[in-house]
Amino acid sequence: MSWKPRTRPPSLRKDPARVGRALGRVLEELGLDVEKTRRLDQALTVALGPELAPHFELVDLRGRTLELRADSSSWSQELALARGQVLARLQAALGPEDAPTEIRLHLR
Repeated sequence: MSWKPRTRPPSLRKDPARVGRALGRVLEELGLDVEKTRRLDQALTVALGPELAPHFELVDLRGRTLELRADSSSWSQELALARGQVLARLQAALGPEDAPTEIRLHLR
């Protein structure tokens, strides 16, 4: 017996659906604020500056703790030294109610 692909009659076929609207609804149901995450990501890129930003990835925001993933331990140390400045820049960009107050670093 040879394999044959399953086909649906034309009356049961559906056109592909756009995920844009559905994705926003699903993320909202999961408690994820897409706009807030986008603002945080943009503010983080500016706060880190052109030297540090390419070496870090936003992982999560848990409460007021920002979790970032670093390329290497040396970049992690660089950010540890600049932590206060980065947090101050984030607070200036996002406001005191939305800005993280701590940074937790992970390595790739």
